[in-house]
Amino acid sequence: MAPTLYDEKPEIGDLIEIFRGPYQHWAVYIGDGYVIHMAPHTEQAGGGAYSMMSMMCDRAIVKKEGLWEVVGEDEWKINNLLDEEYEPRPAHEILREAKSHLNKELPYCVFRGNCEHFATELRYGKPQSRQVRNVEVGIRVGMAAMVGVGLVAFAATMFGGGSKEKESKSKR
Repeated sequence: MAPTLYDEKPEIGDLIEIFRGPYQHWAVYIGDGYVIHMAPHTEQAGGGAYSMMSMMCDRAIVKKEGLWEVVGEDEWKINNLLDEEYEPRPAHEILREAKSHLNKELPYCVFRGNCEHFATELRYGKPQSRQVRNVEVGIRVGMAAMVGVGLVAFAATMFGGGSKEKESKSKR
């Protein structure tokens, strides 16, 4: 069994973040050692290339499984990441909603409807994914940097070239 990053016991409705290498898988603790999570057919404990195929999936199943079965050898932690922004729903509502989705096949999209969206919607009533938001911010920052470098290069070409021409004329 992989240890948690913190020696806390999850409570009903807690979000469980499971570290699968380059990404995190998310589940909601429902008590008695079980979680409910949305997982494409390719998702598996241990992550790896097979789990990375989740990016290509467009459907996922809502499953109830043992926490240790889902975690496998991966590290995990309780991460109620939006508690400071939103009030968590009462545990009985989280349980009722989670169980109403059990064994259903739902649309899946890494960017708009992934396991983190599913888990945060159960806990807070708002589907959000920090992983996706962080990637989007990184892309925007990268694009802005590329535009900035392009503008500097353009400006240097436009304005720097003229001064070199003047220098060479004055040396003659």
